[in-house]
Amino acid sequence: MKLRYAVITSVDRDELPDAGAAHFAETVRTVRAVNPLCRVEILIPDFKGMKESLAAVCEAKPDVLAHNLETVARLHLQVRPQAKYWRSLQVLGRAKKRGMVVKSGVMVGLGETKAEVVQVMRDVVDIGCDLFTIGQYLRPTPRHLPVVEYVHPDVFEEYRIMGGKVGLRHVESGALVRSSYHAASQEETMRSGGR
Repeated sequence: MKLRYAVITSVDRDELPDAGAAHFAETVRTVRAVNPLCRVEILIPDFKGMKESLAAVCEAKPDVLAHNLETVARLHLQVRPQAKYWRSLQVLGRAKKRGMVVKSGVMVGLGETKAEVVQVMRDVVDIGCDLFTIGQYLRPTPRHLPVVEYVHPDVFEEYRIMGGKVGLRHVESGALVRSSYHAASQEETMRSGGR
């Protein structure tokens, strides 16, 4: 397929002893074997905080390791009841200490304040995060949380600028942004020193 950049993710596999880490690692190695020029980004779950699982994916040497916080600390339990804000930060911090380029992101429109979004960016900068995405939350089904606000494009631009000010190497911020949105150009911009 001559891919130049691949983003690899999966549903959570908490039923597996390693929470799916071996599958991620093997997929990275396989992509590299088939197409050595393809850069690889993996979007992982928190592996329930298991250090060995994170080590396994880091040893496969993806170009970017992503794990999304999804929302601000105050709303975390409501938005992600199975996850923990501090545990997600630990996963990102441990990956950074292993030499990874680290990426995270949040959805906005769930009732967070601007100050809380800026605090998330400060929190990820503190653990060494390089890339950050901010996108509009959209309600996938009536069973999911309602949209509290459709964020104005000017606010997304404020977030992008503030992310650079707090120390992120690149921030992708806009209503349609998701973790994989322009992932190759995000990584390229960061490597070239842009914002």
